[in-house]
Amino acid sequence: MLKSLRDLGNTVIVVEHDEEIIRAADYIIDIGPDAGRLGGEVVMELANDGKGIDNSCIEKSKYDIQRSYTARYLLGQLEIAVPKHRRVWRDKIELTGAYCNNLKNVDVEVPLNVLTVVTGVSGSGKTSLVKYVLYDILQRRFEGNGEYVGKCRSVGGDLNRISGVELVDQNPIGRSTRSNPATYMKAYDEIRQLYASQPLAKARGYKAGYFSFNVEGGRCETCQGEGYVTIGMQFMADVHLVCDECHGTRFQSETLEVMYHGKNISEVLDMTVDQAVDFFAPDDAEEPFKLSCKQIVARLSPLQDVGLGYLKLGQSSSSLSGGEAQRIKLASFLTQGASERPLMFIFDEPSTGLHFHDIQKLLSSLNTLVANGHSVVVIEHHPDIINITPT
Repeated sequence: MLKSLRDLGNTVIVVEHDEEIIRAADYIIDIGPDAGRLGGEVVMELANDGKGIDNSCIEKSKYDIQRSYTARYLLGQLEIAVPKHRRVWRDKIELTGAYCNNLKNVDVEVPLNVLTVVTGVSGSGKTSLVKYVLYDILQRRFEGNGEYVGKCRSVGGDLNRISGVELVDQNPIGRSTRSNPATYMKAYDEIRQLYASQPLAKARGYKAGYFSFNVEGGRCETCQGEGYVTIGMQFMADVHLVCDECHGTRFQSETLEVMYHGKNISEVLDMTVDQAVDFFAPDDAEEPFKLSCKQIVARLSPLQDVGLGYLKLGQSSSSLSGGEAQRIKLASFLTQGASERPLMFIFDEPSTGLHFHDIQKLLSSLNTLVANGHSVVVIEHHPDIINITPT
């Protein structure tokens, strides 16, 4: 279809990570080299000479291909390796006679303690099976509620081997625009406590709540900690303007006078996750604050593990993509480490919007969940995720 549009005389521009589409393109513009503040450059431009993307094609480019993850994956310099050994599984959940939408009396076994992919063409019934039958049944069993969309004649197997089910979807994190990566990961609680422990804060009697933008105290009351004010327009969309009182910092000037290593609380919220992990490095902290810094880094590091080190700590949840929201949720579970309560985690196409290099990090995180004693079921089309999956 894309080529047909081109052949009709149109110009087609596609934002894409899919390898087949990249290789089929007549011209490629690669942005990078990394994400967020470490990106924003053109790291490769090249024309496809019709023979495919190979060394000779890339060598004609004036760019340094070592700065392009795309080029290195296309040339095979980097790859998502197929595991040499597969996990052995024994326990399973058995669904018999599943009915939902186009599912017709389906019998299926879902292994436990491994990473399982459910795949197939669009509209084949993957979501019906996993979200509307498996998840619904497990939710009813463990939480006493469910949507009652799908039906199943019987459920058997080793249900006693799991203690609950989590659907990690792409819905926004939190319930309001005030939610952000730092609050969702519970890192902001530790950050506020650290600032409340500073000498100036103690002298003024500031508690941890004083450094919250959600409650009265140290926040700017003109914008109520939003950093902007909203002007309602009767016949048009509302207009958001930077707050004249705090100039977007979200806090009163007195609050911003409290510093840790030369940064106030607003400047910390404006840091990326990568910057914050370096800033709060426990080895660089003074003795009274080492433990707090260690806890902050422990809360934020999983965001790096899932490839979200470029997000700002205070970035509003409303500005996050569905894929970013899903990976933040994944990161929050990684902070819990090994669990005595094994869960089943269900993901619906977590590779959506991810580059080859991001897929590598996603797979590592999913495998960490399995290593921590959980079971993971993924609805997925991505070949690399299918290839590394034991079943």
